[in-house]
Amino acid sequence: MSIQKNISSLAQNIPSNVHLVAVSKTKPIPMIQEAYEAGQRAFGENKVQEMVSKWESLPKDIQWHFIGHLQKNKVKYMAAFVSLIHGVDSLSTLREIEKQAKKHQRVISCLLQVKIAEEATKFGLPMIEIQKILFSEELKKMKHVKIVGLMGMASFTDDTEQVAKEFRSLKDFFDQTDLAVLSMGMSGDYHIAIKEGATMVRLGSSIFGARN
Repeated sequence: MSIQKNISSLAQNIPSNVHLVAVSKTKPIPMIQEAYEAGQRAFGENKVQEMVSKWESLPKDIQWHFIGHLQKNKVKYMAAFVSLIHGVDSLSTLREIEKQAKKHQRVISCLLQVKIAEEATKFGLPMIEIQKILFSEELKKMKHVKIVGLMGMASFTDDTEQVAKEFRSLKDFFDQTDLAVLSMGMSGDYHIAIKEGATMVRLGSSIFGARN
């Protein structure tokens, strides 16, 4: 199937209130251009340098989402253009985003990453730590950072009930906030994520095909 057909098929299967981020990491520019021509505008990258070079080469109305684990020293390279930073998991990272966004007179939208998976390898903060950030005086003083939602990654397992349970726990927590975006679900589990209340899904292989 072509990228265009994949996007058309997803558009029929994903509810209109769920925002689709095409995970374009490692994908060459012609493939991203093809997705763009099919109407896709939000793309997710997990390496800052790669995202910068794609931003320089591709249409400027693309919304670039940073979806990887963010190192603070890399924020400055994307602060001029990034649309949404997924997976912020510390106040110190928010401080750096605030500092770099201020230089460009921008407000950068961010998602806080909640640890919902049982796997030790997944990043994220416990819900109690997320609450502390959301209610902190320091966050209230930040004028160039906007927390718009939460993000979480479920365990990598064939146990769909466990995945659903993890997504449900994040949705229950999300419902106690006044945030707008709940980013959860990738190509392998986005059906479950949508059923459990995701407002944003991050899909790579469903659009671009299996990774090499």
